[in-house]
Formats: sequence, C-alpha cells, structure tokens
Amino acid sequence: MPRRRIAPKRPVTPDSKYGSSMVALFVSRMMLKGKKSVAYGILYNALDIIQEKVGKDPLEVFTRALENVKPVVEVKSRRVGGSTYQVPVEIRESRREALAMRWIMQFARNRHGNSMSQKLSAELIDAFNSTGGTFKKKEDTHRMAEANKAFAHYRW
Repeated sequence: MPRRRIAPKRPVTPDSKYGSSMVALFVSRMMLKGKKSVAYGILYNALDIIQEKVGKDPLEVFTRALENVKPVVEVKSRRVGGSTYQVPVEIRESRREALAMRWIMQFARNRHGNSMSQKLSAELIDAFNSTGGTFKKKEDTHRMAEANKAFAHYRW
C-alpha cells in the first residue's frame, strides 16, 4: 500500500505501423538499455517473417499468441504457522498480459537461431499454435495451481 497516493495509470500510445497499444507495450518490455528503435525493428521484422510463414495478418497472430499464453491462475507462497503453502490465486488482467509478454521474450531469447527477429517470430508462431516453451510454461503454472487447490482457503 502506498503511503501517499496511488500513481495514476498512464495511457499507452499505440505504435505507428499497426496502431496497436499491445505492440507498443510489448516493445517497451522487450527493449534493452533504452534502445526502443532497435526493439521496434526486431518486432517489425518478426511480424514480417510471421506474415511470410503463416500467411495471416501478423497483428492477429500476435494478439492470438498472447491470448493463448496468458495464465489465469498462479501460485503464491503463504506462510502459515511454521510451514509455507503454495496458494493458488487468480491473476488480474494487467499481470496476465505482463507475464505472457515476459515469457514469450524469455523463451525467444533462449531459442537457437540466427537473429532475435527469427527467434521471436518462431516463438510467436508456436504460441499461436498452442505449442512451444511459452505455452508449456502456462500449462505448468496451471497444473501447479490445480495441484495446490487444497490450500485455496489460505488466500488472503
């Protein structure tokens, strides 16, 4: 809880090419060392590769891939008495988007490939098809929450 006031949410300006605020958010989270133009170049190249490989609208593939890997529940550690329980909790929408974007970037960076654009496009296509490391991470998170459903009454 903040002591003074809650900072207002700033509106995200959409990107210039696709007019999507989701693309702008993804680029802001993807960039390293403040190199936003480099991040835009990587994402735009990845979306062009997706256009060639899949043949569908790349923005549609991008948004569908994000929807496919957004987790609904996660587990949080809760200390009760002397033991720690993994308590399943539902995730608010902004955190779901943040986790999905973070996982896609993480698994894209760990892939083997020539350039970041190719790795990112491959990961987005896998997420679009509900396969790959990012989708597996979401499934593992849901499985963990399902396994610890007995501790749901410790939710705070």
